[in-house]
Amino acid sequence: MRVAASWSGGKESCLACYRAISEGFKVSHLLNFVSKDGRCMSHGLSSKLIFVQSQAIGIPIIQKEVTWETYEQEFKIAIHELKQMDVEGAVFGDINIQEHRDWVDRVCSEVDIKPITPLWGVDEEQILIDFMSENFEAIVVSVKTDFFSREWLRRKVNKSFLRNLQKLKVKSNISMCGESGEYHTFVTDGPLFKRRIKVLESSEILKNGYWFLDILKYELAEKRSY
Repeated sequence: MRVAASWSGGKESCLACYRAISEGFKVSHLLNFVSKDGRCMSHGLSSKLIFVQSQAIGIPIIQKEVTWETYEQEFKIAIHELKQMDVEGAVFGDINIQEHRDWVDRVCSEVDIKPITPLWGVDEEQILIDFMSENFEAIVVSVKTDFFSREWLRRKVNKSFLRNLQKLKVKSNISMCGESGEYHTFVTDGPLFKRRIKVLESSEILKNGYWFLDILKYELAEKRSY
């Protein structure tokens, strides 16, 4: 089946896309939504960075400018366009928030495509372990100040990161994958990627109770050998 992948640039959308491909789906396009200021709706990343991910992976991306009020309408328009290219399903990285799953099921039903949710119901800690074991690489690009200090920005998603999250969860009961917006990541390499993204320069921004990593310079580089 030919499908599109809902794409935020973070670990869940990336792992869900990878698992869908591993299950035999043909991912023809990535689908990403950005605000009027050119930032990714969910992660605050520059839309240019998401486009660079598409280049690094080798799957074309469709980017739509939306507001939260027009998100659903534009999503449906994008899906109708993709259906003209024989797309029959869409991949989502949702894990356990029922409200999100209900939206996915309803909207996909209304536009007559198959929802594919490879991560749904999987333990969050296991998702992080699987992400690392598949040799994906990601860095933290936003954190909620209620739970994290600015020092968490730029951290790699690795075993040390997981151990620190486990300790933090005991104190504050955060979502291990940041499902409630506690933190967000940007994937820079992995088995989906033909080239890796090397971050060269970045700065930190405090806004609306979040620390954001603004990636200013980057390049596509050759992949590392494992």
